[in-house]
Amino acid sequence: MDQSRIRNLCIIAHIDHGKSTLTDRLLEMTGTLAKREMVEQVMDQMDLEREKGITIKAKAVRMLYRAKDGNEYEMNLIDTPGHVDFTYEVSRALAACEGAVLVVDATQGIEAQTLANLYLALEHNLVIIPVLNKIDLPSARPEEIAHDVEKLLNVPNDQIIRASAKAGTGVDEILEAIVTRIPPPVSDTTLPLRALIFDSKYDSYKGVVAYVRVMDGELPKDKKLKLMSSGLEIDALEVGAFRPKMVAGETLTAGEVGYVATGLKSVRDIQVGDTITHSENSATSPVPGYRPAKPMVFAGFYPVETNDYPLLRDALDKLKLNDASLKYDPETSAALGFGFRCGFLGLLHMEIVQERLEREYDLNLIATAPSVEYNVLKTNGDLIVVDNPAEMPDGSEVSEIEEPWMNIQVFTPKEYIGQIMELVIARRGTFDKMEYLDEQRVMLSYFMPLSELIVDFYDQLKSRTRGYASLDYSFGDYRASNLVKLNILLNEEPIDALSMIVHKDYAYPRGAALCKRLKEVIPQQMFPVPIQAAIGGHIIARETIRALRKDVLAKCYGGDISRKRKLLEKQKEGKKRMKRFGTVEIPQDAFMAVLKLGDDK
Repeated sequence: MDQSRIRNLCIIAHIDHGKSTLTDRLLEMTGTLAKREMVEQVMDQMDLEREKGITIKAKAVRMLYRAKDGNEYEMNLIDTPGHVDFTYEVSRALAACEGAVLVVDATQGIEAQTLANLYLALEHNLVIIPVLNKIDLPSARPEEIAHDVEKLLNVPNDQIIRASAKAGTGVDEILEAIVTRIPPPVSDTTLPLRALIFDSKYDSYKGVVAYVRVMDGELPKDKKLKLMSSGLEIDALEVGAFRPKMVAGETLTAGEVGYVATGLKSVRDIQVGDTITHSENSATSPVPGYRPAKPMVFAGFYPVETNDYPLLRDALDKLKLNDASLKYDPETSAALGFGFRCGFLGLLHMEIVQERLEREYDLNLIATAPSVEYNVLKTNGDLIVVDNPAEMPDGSEVSEIEEPWMNIQVFTPKEYIGQIMELVIARRGTFDKMEYLDEQRVMLSYFMPLSELIVDFYDQLKSRTRGYASLDYSFGDYRASNLVKLNILLNEEPIDALSMIVHKDYAYPRGAALCKRLKEVIPQQMFPVPIQAAIGGHIIARETIRALRKDVLAKCYGGDISRKRKLLEKQKEGKKRMKRFGTVEIPQDAFMAVLKLGDDK
């Protein structure tokens, strides 16, 4: 295809604003899929994506469209994840495009991820085509929302397309706007090959398949290639395009989007954002913006049945084939036995991995409460990185602890400003700025520790604002804080999987709330079970689960009091012996109790 008739684009939107439905209509209108092949959310192939209504893996598809000018155009659409956990993948997908269709729900208006992804697109100098979706709904406010979009993008009102992806209204207009407004790629076929990897997946027959946008040069099959970040040499076993299934071809030319099958056995060898070039006559500089994926949230996964440990290891190995950002290392816990410490991009990523392990590999797992990565400066001058509270050195050895802080933006109707400020300040947040987006909506910016953000913050935000507020966040920096390790003792035995790192000012209320919550979820035993919260050697809070009691006097219908006393003393001795040797089984609810402490501080 002539480069002047290629259009590379993506669709950006907040969750549930109709991005997947619009993609379906574009595939239908361009004849990429026949009517009989169409299903709802064609691009979302995982059950989890369909259930949650979100895109987890980036997809690409090539559509051929005959425009009103009589020419046929090649449109490469990259469907990106919308959630903040996958911002880096979104930024790499945007780098592969020249334009973006911005979808805004005509009933909801501009929300957090709409703006977050829009700013990312503007950073990459993409041409934005604004679309108001769902105009057919009775609650739609197209003119009011169009006015907001007009102010945000500084575009004329008549350039904002009114559409309904479900009904097919306005889709023709969107296709024509893509042809006329988005510029063709500016690439040079004579230069050495540079192809940007914006995603990858594992195929059991073809090995690792890299999704690429060819920036310069040509990518033919059966040619030796090289990854510019690592210098690793790979073979182009097969190249082709997505329609939307993989269709093999002979070559990908400058400006095109497609795939290259490498035969590699591990996705970690090919990183999102890396640049592919020829082994001989290599390019001198990679496509800018590459960085390795960095986990932000850590949690322990343990099988409920100890015998399932090898199955969990195999399942993680297989999942890793399709998810290079997942990190895991074996670890042991005195309370839970053998398991893995896993690193995730964020809480949604953690939830998805856990659900996939339980569904696809039929595992029954216990997940510990998530934590973050701390920089710990010891008194001897050593700097160590701790992502598991159980590994935190003793307080006497610690000179300073640094924790990650995030920049957060909350978008909310103005009547909820007070509740949000109260919530953020209770979570150690500091105010940055406030901007009015229109007469009714406000953007509040704060700095806040990540450890406070991952514990029930989003649920609290939604409940306090009746679901109207939306949240976006990005990594800020590391800051020194007055942090301590809070240990939980059950029956006077420390439970390493329940220990946490908290700010000293919040240690007592957190410890007391957690002991109280654990008392509710841990079942009664035949002996009393003390639950204690401790900092170092100091017990700061305690609750006791009362023993189940058997009425040993039931068979005594009278007689001497000494006989009753003898039975009670015997029972007392038995309880003491039980307490010494008895073990307490900890249910999954106990580990999740840490996540429900938002109200109790």
